[in-house]
Amino acid sequence: MTETRLRTWTHSIGYGLATLFIISLALQNLRFGFYELFYLAAGMAVLTLAGLTYTFLCRRHQLSAPGHLIILSGLNSGLLAAILTLNSPGIVHWAMPLLVLNLLVLPLRQGVVLSLLLLLPTSAVLLLQTPVADAVTVIAGLLALLTAVSLYTWHYDHMAQSAEDLAITDPVTGAHNARFLDETLQKEISRAIATGHPLSVIDLSIDYADEVADLHGKAGVQNLFRDMTEHLFSVIRAGDTLYTLNDSEFFLILPFTPEEGVRVIAERIRRTIAEHQWPVVGKATVSLGCTTRGSGDTRTDGLRKRAHDAMQEARRRGADAVWFSAGESIAA
Repeated sequence: MTETRLRTWTHSIGYGLATLFIISLALQNLRFGFYELFYLAAGMAVLTLAGLTYTFLCRRHQLSAPGHLIILSGLNSGLLAAILTLNSPGIVHWAMPLLVLNLLVLPLRQGVVLSLLLLLPTSAVLLLQTPVADAVTVIAGLLALLTAVSLYTWHYDHMAQSAEDLAITDPVTGAHNARFLDETLQKEISRAIATGHPLSVIDLSIDYADEVADLHGKAGVQNLFRDMTEHLFSVIRAGDTLYTLNDSEFFLILPFTPEEGVRVIAERIRRTIAEHQWPVVGKATVSLGCTTRGSGDTRTDGLRKRAHDAMQEARRRGADAVWFSAGESIAA
């Protein structure tokens, strides 16, 4: 199940349960003749149903759906106004499911801030209108609930972020893997098209990787690959991104970099790797193929293929070399 689908189900269940709870409160207050509370609960039920409908309509965009903040702000504001104006101590307990809903639906920071904006005035009203012991008991319960749900939400967000990092990161080198490459490269292509700025890429491969494996084993190649990744991280610029394609090949995305720039960067990488003394292996070289986005490059496959073909050409020309392959020129 994707993160978007999981959030859609979570938000739907949260709004659905809140709607059922509030409708039961409305019917109970109508039964006993508490019409002000009945109208309040009916209005809140309308808002939770609106949240449920909004969740369904925006089910493909739950990771960035701003309407939830508006709906929940309305719910919290309505309940807070009722607590401040109605002389009904029991209404304070309505805040409990609302605190949970805030943190269940909204991002953690927004949920905590909105919940505190509800909880602090509510606590003041309790201290003024009820005996201190009773007020402290209710306030402690609300704070404990807010703390428990906040910690659970933080833990879930942390686990989700860790899972995402594992999915897009190579466990050996720590660099982004091929799964994340196409997504990022497409975003950079779209940005380059929109802004008119140049975009260059480099396909880099370790020369004679099979021979290194024969001499030093698979562990030797992995150690060289890891050490070379650390070296590349130290020489690339801020804003450039590094990806691993297999046990001997890297890919670099260089935003805002024209042809002259990528030639200089590729040559610097080639020279620093060739001059470096690598543990166990000793000397090692790389072949680099580079290219700059042309007018016909609107998708990732063409740009990646041209860079890969340029790397293969550099290898055919004797390895430890850089080869640039030009795309269609972009009209000024």
